[in-house]
Amino acid sequence: MRPVTAPLPCAVVTGACSGIGREIARRLAARGDLALVLVSENRERLEAVARELFTARGTQVHPIVCDLARPEAAREVHAAVDALGIAVEALIVNAGMFFFGEVADADPRKANVMLQLHVVTPSLLCTLFARDMRAQRRGRIMLTSSISAWRAFPGIAYYGSTKTYLRTFAAALRSELAPYGITVTTLAPGATDTGLYDPTVVDMERARRFGVMMDAGKVAEAGLRAMFTGKAECVPGPFNRAATVAMRLVPQRLIDLVRRRAPWLPVAG
Repeated sequence: MRPVTAPLPCAVVTGACSGIGREIARRLAARGDLALVLVSENRERLEAVARELFTARGTQVHPIVCDLARPEAAREVHAAVDALGIAVEALIVNAGMFFFGEVADADPRKANVMLQLHVVTPSLLCTLFARDMRAQRRGRIMLTSSISAWRAFPGIAYYGSTKTYLRTFAAALRSELAPYGITVTTLAPGATDTGLYDPTVVDMERARRFGVMMDAGKVAEAGLRAMFTGKAECVPGPFNRAATVAMRLVPQRLIDLVRRRAPWLPVAG
């Protein structure tokens, strides 16, 4: 008679079909000790990543197609994972978007998508999965914030404020869950070579060459290392760590002066 083997615990990764999320999934697959639940709204790319990881590593992958910007998304994802009947060892909330422009000029529909994707769904995913982790007395959570959480800048009011929320939310959640053996880590990258940036606007090659923009794989590796060692916060790359210090020192008067003269923002007539 064959011995009955228990199913592997799983890691849930949102935004897993591209950028940092895809690199996180690849590195988790390389570990070989977790099944993966990958969440994205793009069915074709999500299934391609699932096939890649199964072919290369034999990883058990469960793709969940879900638009995480919908109000009911968190409950749908949690219900789908619960139906699999496997314990969640790690929740990695990484899905995100970016747009640049002043608040008064923002498309309300696009702003609502960002608020749902960066604030509402991550919060509710943490609520639902943290209950499960608390019951099993173990687990790891990682939320992807940004170095823009360190300082408010014109042009990214929506983006920066949602990333600030994620950073402070993660810090409070970490304190709440610590007595139950659960760690919470904030990953706060700077500019990263992902699909968030328009290559016709941003010179990606030059940004990488001068160290301003990091490779998504290196960001993913740093974040996972921090999560598995139980660190509270990870700012990958020396340039980004220096930037968080510099942003705290820049006077608001200087930021306001740059805003008045910046060619990329509207100027009052």
